[in-house]
Amino acid sequence: MLDPIDFLALQAIRKSLEDLPGSSYFASWDFTGDPCNFAGVYCAEDKVISLNLGDPRAGSPGLSGRLDPAIGKLTNLEEFTVVPGRIYGGIPPSFSQLKKLRFLGISRNFISGQIPAGLGELRLLRTIDFSYNQLSGNLPWSVGSLPALTNVILGHNHLSGSIPRFGSKILTRLDLKHNEFTGSIGLDHLPSSLQYLSLSWNRFTGPVDRVLSRMTRLNYLDLSLNQFSGFIPGCLFTFPLSNLYLQRNQFMGSVQPYGQVRIQTVDLSYNRFSGPISPLFSTVQTLYLNNNRFMGQVPSTFVDRLLDSSIQILYLQHNYLTGIAINPRVEIPVRSSLCLQYNCMVLPVQTPCPLKAGKQNTRPTGQCTVWNKFKG
Repeated sequence: MLDPIDFLALQAIRKSLEDLPGSSYFASWDFTGDPCNFAGVYCAEDKVISLNLGDPRAGSPGLSGRLDPAIGKLTNLEEFTVVPGRIYGGIPPSFSQLKKLRFLGISRNFISGQIPAGLGELRLLRTIDFSYNQLSGNLPWSVGSLPALTNVILGHNHLSGSIPRFGSKILTRLDLKHNEFTGSIGLDHLPSSLQYLSLSWNRFTGPVDRVLSRMTRLNYLDLSLNQFSGFIPGCLFTFPLSNLYLQRNQFMGSVQPYGQVRIQTVDLSYNRFSGPISPLFSTVQTLYLNNNRFMGQVPSTFVDRLLDSSIQILYLQHNYLTGIAINPRVEIPVRSSLCLQYNCMVLPVQTPCPLKAGKQNTRPTGQCTVWNKFKG
């Protein structure tokens, strides 16, 4: 028989939650029978070890109500998840009693308040997913210090302040996008074990070149829509990245990869990058270099790869480029997009550009003259 403490905890959890219309998750929760046979409840001997609240099938309406503090009574719990729904209120501080917890997932609900600092006592915790909620306040430093973390997914909340130092040497995924974090990223904030890093849509500042130089395992990097500044290390483009998003920051200087770039998508737009465009970028499928200060000729290798559809998007508008060796009679393949508007050249070909590129084809001569003198 189920331990009486766990039995009472499940009763309290049931009273605090309801099926949304269309959901029948709680239909099996009949306390005249064995709770270990309830939907989403898994037991080992007389203790609950896993609790998955709601029907995980796609399209299930989910649950409504609050998370009852009695969850903290399930002291053998190793996994706790909640399907997307309309659960509101805070994360109970009693979660700090779940010392065996390894997986904690409460995403796409309406959870509010702060992340309890007591979660930092869960030394076995590997995954935290609180994404798409309404959490606010700081990310506790105690949570960052957890030694076994592999996945931290907190995107789409209202979290603020500086991020803690993440002490786990096996952390592979850190997703903090769409929050209100501020401050700079120190060398000791992020472990070199990271493979996925998204800090987009925050208010981070300062340089990241030294931090990024250590992230040799990254396969996805998104730092877009922040206020990062400084230079980008050339070694970054040799990492096993599939996608690199650095747009809408204050990065500056030349961009010189150490070798041929094997990244599928690179977005460096809306920064302050300058100097010539490296021909090593010609192997990128989707390349956004627009709204920077690049100058000089577009490398001929770009033209070859554009015309054989190896490059699908090449956005170079709003720079100070002076030419591109392309035949005016050539037809750009339907599968490829090229935009050259508002540079220091007469457009050799007319191609459709995004509306944000404006209607002017060429920069005013005065801007180009002043810029070239300044760079000279």
